[in-house]
Amino acid sequence: MAIIITDECINCGACEPECPNTAIYEGADDWRWKDGTRLSGKIILPDGTEVDADAAQTPVSDDIYYIVPGKCTECKGFHDEPQCAAVCPVDCCVPDDNHVEDEETLLNRQSFLHNE
Repeated sequence: MAIIITDECINCGACEPECPNTAIYEGADDWRWKDGTRLSGKIILPDGTEVDADAAQTPVSDDIYYIVPGKCTECKGFHDEPQCAAVCPVDCCVPDDNHVEDEETLLNRQSFLHNE
C-alpha cells in the first residue's frame, strides 16, 4: 500500500528528500511523473492511462506535504522500510488504507518508474 501523510504534519520537510521516487511534494506544489524517475514524454501508466510525464499535475494537498500514491513504492526495491516514516518526527507518514497494494505491485511500480 502507499503511504499517506496525515494532517498532523508540521510541514518540516524531513520526508521529501528521503523519497527515492520523488513521490513527496510540499503542499500546493504541482507534481510530475518525471520528477525523480526516468519517465519522460508520453507514457502509458500501469493502469493503461496515457499521460505526459513532463506535464504538471494537480497537487494532492494544498496545506501539507503529500505523497502521490501512483509514485509511492513504500521504498520497495530501495530500502527495508518506508524512509518517510522512518524520519518523520511526528509519525504522520502512515499506511494509506485507500491504496492497499502487495509487494509485487510495489516492485513493479519501482521498475516502471525507473525503467529497470
